[in-house]
Amino acid sequence: MAETAIHVRHGSSIGQPLTRRDGPLKVTGRATYAADNNPPGLLHAVMAVSPIGRGRLVGLDVAAARAHPGVVEVMTSANRPALVVDPDKKTNPFAFRLDVLQNDHVRYAGQPVAVVIAETLEAATEGAALLAPRVEAEPVSTELDDGAVFVPPAVGVGDPAEMRHGDVEGGLAGARTRIGATYETPAQYHNAMEPHAIVAAWDGDRLEIDTPSQGLAFAVARIAELLGIAPEGILIRSPFLGGGFGSKGIITGPQMLGILAARLVGRPVKLVLRREHMYGPVGHRAPTRQTLRLGADGTGALTALHHHTRTATSRFDEFFEPSGGVSHTLYASPAIATTSDAVRLDTGTPMFMRAPGEASGSIALESAMDEMAEALGLDPLEFRLRNYAEVEPMSGKPFSSKALRECYAQGAARFGWAGRPLKPRTMRDKDGLLVGWGVGTATFPALMMQGHARAVLRRDGTGLAETGAHDMGQGAWTALAQIAADSLGLELDQLEFRSGRSDLPDAGIAGGSAHTATAGAALRGAGEDVVAKLAELAMGDARSPLHGAGNVGVVARGGRLVRRDDESRGESYADILARAGLDEIEGRGTGAMDPAVQERFASHSHGAVFAEVKVDPELGQMRVTRLVGAFAAGTVVNPRLVESQYLGGMIWGVSFALHEHAVTDHRTGRIMNANLGEYHVPVNADVPSIEAILVEEHDPHVNALGIKGVGEIGITGTAGAIANAVWHATGVRVRRFPIPIEALIGEAG
Repeated sequence: MAETAIHVRHGSSIGQPLTRRDGPLKVTGRATYAADNNPPGLLHAVMAVSPIGRGRLVGLDVAAARAHPGVVEVMTSANRPALVVDPDKKTNPFAFRLDVLQNDHVRYAGQPVAVVIAETLEAATEGAALLAPRVEAEPVSTELDDGAVFVPPAVGVGDPAEMRHGDVEGGLAGARTRIGATYETPAQYHNAMEPHAIVAAWDGDRLEIDTPSQGLAFAVARIAELLGIAPEGILIRSPFLGGGFGSKGIITGPQMLGILAARLVGRPVKLVLRREHMYGPVGHRAPTRQTLRLGADGTGALTALHHHTRTATSRFDEFFEPSGGVSHTLYASPAIATTSDAVRLDTGTPMFMRAPGEASGSIALESAMDEMAEALGLDPLEFRLRNYAEVEPMSGKPFSSKALRECYAQGAARFGWAGRPLKPRTMRDKDGLLVGWGVGTATFPALMMQGHARAVLRRDGTGLAETGAHDMGQGAWTALAQIAADSLGLELDQLEFRSGRSDLPDAGIAGGSAHTATAGAALRGAGEDVVAKLAELAMGDARSPLHGAGNVGVVARGGRLVRRDDESRGESYADILARAGLDEIEGRGTGAMDPAVQERFASHSHGAVFAEVKVDPELGQMRVTRLVGAFAAGTVVNPRLVESQYLGGMIWGVSFALHEHAVTDHRTGRIMNANLGEYHVPVNADVPSIEAILVEEHDPHVNALGIKGVGEIGITGTAGAIANAVWHATGVRVRRFPIPIEALIGEAG
């Protein structure tokens, strides 16, 4: 195809705060989540799990469970269908080891040890209780001080455990002011409203699955590998997810157990995790102990920063929380070091949880920056501005764009930061409550995976866009459709958008705040491809008013192609296809990060969060009363959806700072608060006033659309801002999170 100047008009819906296309389905109850599917002949499965954290399974009362009315079968290690690949084999870095009844070893409390399959959910639940697992216990390790400490081979997704730039020890030795502090963050567990669930049905060697997935193609590949069947024989439907936060990015043991149960009984099987079953086999955020050492000169400029993290992984697999990574990019310092070590605990394997590394790392870094500002006698915002990084400190690369100064300025103005006194415990409200203000800097890398899309223009003037995208509540159905419609030069109501199935083009993984950029770039490319093919037809046809327009180019808008130099000369897509005798024409597109951009630039979203808290001076009770966040993340496809993501991230920051943590019985390894009654997360009353400011930013480098991710950045500045506000209110610096009331009782007064 000859090169032709094609211009597809962007802006007809991009940038507009459109309501969610899936909203009516959800509010009317017509959205079909995985567990809503009930194929003919369906059976229900319930897991029996280990009550303790380490040992050997020595007994199950299988006879009692099988005898229970309605129970069809009990699946144990003795009769579980075989797998072709050992579930403990690491075939790639993201193939986490699974517990699928492969032996009698118990590796953590809550590990599945059997599955009861029955005609009803009630019968399966009662049968699972009758199994009464008996485990020969071994001593458990549950804390960061348990077991041998080692340096992991890598942290996160393959980053070195140690990275250095400049002479940190020399910078600390030569500093006029030095601080050192240790901060602890707890284990946190994914608690999406929709638990992991699967409905699996076999037809010979063909497998159809309904399950929530943040990575359809990746899930198909993993299931096919384990079962030894062709990926083409697997169909996953996942049109809606009730939240994911990283835990639904990979196939887990319970999902595989549902598939194996269906194969065992030869009927469709539904397995839905109970809330307490979410605490173990489907990932969590590991606890950390982070020690930061900072040095500064007489002007308040950093001379050195050392960020050390101790974290934990399971005894049988590896994922190491990369908390130090946030210190690579935020503040200018001639010397930076990040180091990590780890211990193995008797828990399920940690894995990706919203802002993995950045969430835990930023609350420590932002607290340390506040402590240094206090030591220097500087306003915390002024101290951050004095150490503003014009290039990425660790790599020295320029930023592809960075509007953090504007975030600081707009957020501070809206919040009223200029009136903040330096000294803590100097503000009270009319009721005598202590008032404190804190600030935290937000950042998250602007990532892209690889994704693909297909676009079609039809003879009736409508379009179709297809990509195997995932909407876990972030609004992908809407934002990606907006991008697709613009790429085709159509109005949104002229477009049919298909996603959420594994037989559509692979859209990559909805993770790392990269999904809109990845799938959006693929959709844009597919749209431009099909429009270029259509233009080729028209410009090569002597009967078309666009004949010979190749030198000046054409514009696609409103279902028409028009000349760029004379928009009165053009014709509709329908006319072009009709004259060519075609019912439709299709194009393909791919989205991926340009390696040259990665080599030349550091790409990040940025933001600033300002928090107000009030603390009862006698009881130590804390409330966040105001949050203002200002964020810059490149092109905003849909402001309504972006604001929602920022607000959700900030609320999670409240949770991180004040509410959320798992409580472990250190004798057995069992999570004691494995329910939403005792595993506390914020409710509406915990966040009375919250505001997100969308700061304008244009990034010509990060990708063709200029899109950066927004799903995870909101949590990164917020938790630190709240912790700093609590100090400002009380004068008490708490370095253990979530901040416990007992740390303030007797101190706050």
